[in-house]
Amino acid sequence: MSNTETARTGLSPARRRWNATDLGLIGVFAALVAGAALVPGLAVNGFGVPITFQTLAVMLTGLVLGPGRGFAAVGLYTLLGLAGLPIFSQGRSGLGILAGPSAGYIIAFPIAAALVGWLATVIIKRTAKARALWLFLAATVTSIVVVHTLGVAGIALNTKSTIGQAFVSDLVFYPGDIVKNVLAAGIAVALHRAFPDILVRRVRRSTAVPAGS
Repeated sequence: MSNTETARTGLSPARRRWNATDLGLIGVFAALVAGAALVPGLAVNGFGVPITFQTLAVMLTGLVLGPGRGFAAVGLYTLLGLAGLPIFSQGRSGLGILAGPSAGYIIAFPIAAALVGWLATVIIKRTAKARALWLFLAATVTSIVVVHTLGVAGIALNTKSTIGQAFVSDLVFYPGDIVKNVLAAGIAVALHRAFPDILVRRVRRSTAVPAGS
C-alpha cells in the first residue's frame, strides 16, 4: 500500500483488514490445533488431564501468526469444540467440558496464542540473532503464566481439590512442555524464514517510518 493509498484510506499497512490469505491461515491453524488434540494422549495427570500435542500447536500458532490471527485460530478451534464437534482431547466436545478438570487449559489456549503471538512480534522487532531462543523463552513464559496457571485453577475449581494438590498434579506437564516449546520455536523460525510474508514482513511494515515523516 503506497503513502497515497494509506492517506486516502486512513489505514496503515499494519492495521489493514484481514484478507483471504489471513482467513485461510486462521482456518489451517485451527485445524492444526484440532489435529494435535486428536492424537491419543497419555493420561498421567492424577485428575485425568491427558498429555497431548495441543500446547505445541497452540504455541506454534501464536508464534507464526501473531496475536490477532493466533487468537482467532485457536479461538475458532475452541468455539467449534464447545459447539459440539469432537475435537478436544480424547474426542470430547460440548459445553460440559467446562465442568471438567481440563476446563482451565482449554480456556487458556486462545489467550496463550494471543500472548505468545504478541511476544513474537516484539522479538521480531528487536532481535536478529538467537531468535529461536527468544521464541522458546516466550513460549515457556506463556505456558507458565497462562496455560499452567489457568489449568491449575480449573482443576482446583472443578475437582474440589486444593490449589496445592492441583499444582502438584500439573507439574507432570512441565518436562513435555519444554520439549514442545523447543519444537514450536524451531518450527516457527523455519516458517518465518521460508514464508516471511506471514508475520516477519508484517511486523517490519508496522514499525517502518513513513516517507516524509
